[in-house]
Amino acid sequence: MLLVFVLILRDIVQKTVPKTHRKWYTISERQDYVMKTIMENMRGGIDEAGIRRAGEILKRGGLVAFPTETVYGLGGNALDPEASARIYSAKGRPSDNPLIVHIADWEAIERITVDLPHTAKLLADAFWPGPLTMVLKKSDAVPLATTGGLNTVAVRMPSDAVARALIRAGGGYVAAPSANTSGRPSPTTAQHVAEDMDGRIDMIIDGGDVTIGLESTIVDLTEGTPTILRPGYINEEMLAQVVGTVGIDRALISDDSSVRPKAPGMKYRHYAPRAPLIIVEGEETRVRSKINELAAEARLAGRTAGVIGTDESLDCYHSGVVKSIGTRRDEITIARHLYSILREFDEMDVSVIYSESFETPQMGQAIMNRLIKAAGHQIINV
Repeated sequence: MLLVFVLILRDIVQKTVPKTHRKWYTISERQDYVMKTIMENMRGGIDEAGIRRAGEILKRGGLVAFPTETVYGLGGNALDPEASARIYSAKGRPSDNPLIVHIADWEAIERITVDLPHTAKLLADAFWPGPLTMVLKKSDAVPLATTGGLNTVAVRMPSDAVARALIRAGGGYVAAPSANTSGRPSPTTAQHVAEDMDGRIDMIIDGGDVTIGLESTIVDLTEGTPTILRPGYINEEMLAQVVGTVGIDRALISDDSSVRPKAPGMKYRHYAPRAPLIIVEGEETRVRSKINELAAEARLAGRTAGVIGTDESLDCYHSGVVKSIGTRRDEITIARHLYSILREFDEMDVSVIYSESFETPQMGQAIMNRLIKAAGHQIINV
């Protein structure tokens, strides 16, 4: 009787569970299903055999996390609605939050878009491969499951060589949000990915630390004036030098957290550590004094405060766990370390985090956009 029961159960699972999600356990193991996640080491460069294995996973509907110059992405076949559904499921991401389609060659854009504007080619010539995503009118080749139900598609060509090799091996179109549990700080190392995704996806490609550390700039090209929907490494001034006047989505500059942005990855709460995060902004010496005051109050209350400063301010703080995010002399260090510092504080289980603000020249808007969302708009002005 036991054998008959097992055979019936296997038949039910085979009919209802996708092949990429199946794994058999003996009855004696008595545990919930956990997928075996393969870790492929490509820190030293592209492993052709590993890329072929990863490409086959994508072609059969599986999921592969991979490095880009911005953050690690969680990739699936962008033209397969079931693969997109698996991405949403693995992340715990709302299915109306669009995914970005990653391509490796300009010619690939023709299959997935219609009415391609001339500005798209201008921006591609200037910034692709690189950290720029363009929102365009989609063709019927792209399922609505990938675009969150929208008739537009977000497209990007990453500069990371491993990413482009994987895209080509996987069929040319890879939908990939950041490879983290939805709402958590984005992953900038393969270890960050493993913390969130081990047992949920088929493979993680370890390409080492990313170089930028913040998600790509998103610009909407579907409604006349090109409009920034999400700030990133490529800023408004850089875009304007190529296409002239550039607009900014009102949700990026509004103090009202209820104003809904239109961009992929920006509609819901993101980047947040487990502990409450509070930003202190104002004149430099006042900011440091206020953070010292707040961290001391936390200590007296029996709580541990985390403090985010810079190389220049590290010695000015006297309470709590103090970490440098980088140096103000090189703003890319601040961008690159933002998410990893938030994850470090998660590991230390601090009670509250206080952070300086970072109004840097090129990436200041992008850095503060992510920091403010992580803080849930909790800001103290001094």
